[in-house]
Amino acid sequence: MPASPSTARAINDRLALSLLQQEGPLTAGQLKQLTGLSRPTVADLVERLTASGLITVVGESGEQRRGPNARLYGIVADRACLAALDVRTESVSVLVSDLVGQVLAEGAVPVGPEAGTAAAVEQAVGLVERAVKEAEGSGEGRLHTVGIGAPGLIDPATGDLRDSAGLPAWHRRLVATLQERFPHTRVSVENETNLAALAEQREGVARDRDTFVLLWLGHSCGAAVVLDGRLRRGASGGAGEIGFLPVPGTTALPSATDCSGGYHSLVGAAAITQLAAEHGPELDEPSASIAAEASRLTSVATRRGAGRIDMRLRRVGATSPHAPADNRRPTKPNPDFLDTLADRIALGVAALVAVLDPGCVVLGGEIGAAGGTALAARVEERLRRMSPLATEVRASALGGAAVLRGALLTARERAQDELFAPPDRG
Repeated sequence: MPASPSTARAINDRLALSLLQQEGPLTAGQLKQLTGLSRPTVADLVERLTASGLITVVGESGEQRRGPNARLYGIVADRACLAALDVRTESVSVLVSDLVGQVLAEGAVPVGPEAGTAAAVEQAVGLVERAVKEAEGSGEGRLHTVGIGAPGLIDPATGDLRDSAGLPAWHRRLVATLQERFPHTRVSVENETNLAALAEQREGVARDRDTFVLLWLGHSCGAAVVLDGRLRRGASGGAGEIGFLPVPGTTALPSATDCSGGYHSLVGAAAITQLAAEHGPELDEPSASIAAEASRLTSVATRRGAGRIDMRLRRVGATSPHAPADNRRPTKPNPDFLDTLADRIALGVAALVAVLDPGCVVLGGEIGAAGGTALAARVEERLRRMSPLATEVRASALGGAAVLRGALLTARERAQDELFAPPDRG
């Protein structure tokens, strides 16, 4: 059954808007070529979208061209602004952009738990308010959508952040407070690792993959599963809580409320910091960069309550000052640091591959990015020995910034779904 005229117009309009989002400003002729639509149909949709305030003429294509055929049309980016938040245990980062993703303001603030839930929420909300004010001062429209990335489980029925052991209470309160302060704004929250996977799929190293797994390696570890182009969250929203995976090489088993003794105990930042200390201060690249990132992440967590976050990296090869003294020098010969770390990472990756057969695993987070292709290649080589399933292992190019990028992408899509709705449904 053929589509009705109104449905066909809606499909064509959305196709044109998607192309303008992806490609930037285009002429009517370029839209005709990219959409495959007839010239009259393109002329009609350009007129319709211009009249509705969704697109406007932003220039001409080339110095030698003049007239209607040379007009470049672009999305009206300042119709509204968007905010993305990366909420960590001890900090919040925010960026504000226009409708096409151009960053207008950004910032970060440490959030010390000693101040209590109310004060922590005020610190975070104040950061967002300042960033939004700066963006709106540049002429942007009102804040339309906020996307938040946070650790923990998201209830698949309500979309709310669930209570989780070990996570601060202010995380859940932050979402509600933002909605109160911005009552006309859409506020949503998603697991941070899931957002990182979306960013890798759209802008990172998994752009050519419909099925892959992202293994987040930062302060802690987590996994995000993308199958057939769709993010899979599981029945309770907990798909990818790989830190709780029982693995050989730990001294205990994890519990329902504590991942100590699970995979986290092998590949979390504290465990990698200790591993680096056991191998001594002289580490080659990328081992030194991995050790520095792990030490920084461990130090940030250890200083919880100090009221500040030291974001400076230690000198290459330095160990955490909070490590036990007898771990700061190698006490016996050890295998190469990078090989040992790859052995550890491969244990969890092999479990994911055996169950999901994703064909591709991305090593993300600050540590995954620091390890680069050298670490990814070692993990892939171990997988070939451990699994009959061919799996490519890639290093993230986005690293820790992937959470903010993913939050911005989801906010942009939600805003555009509403703002780009066809004005004519008749």
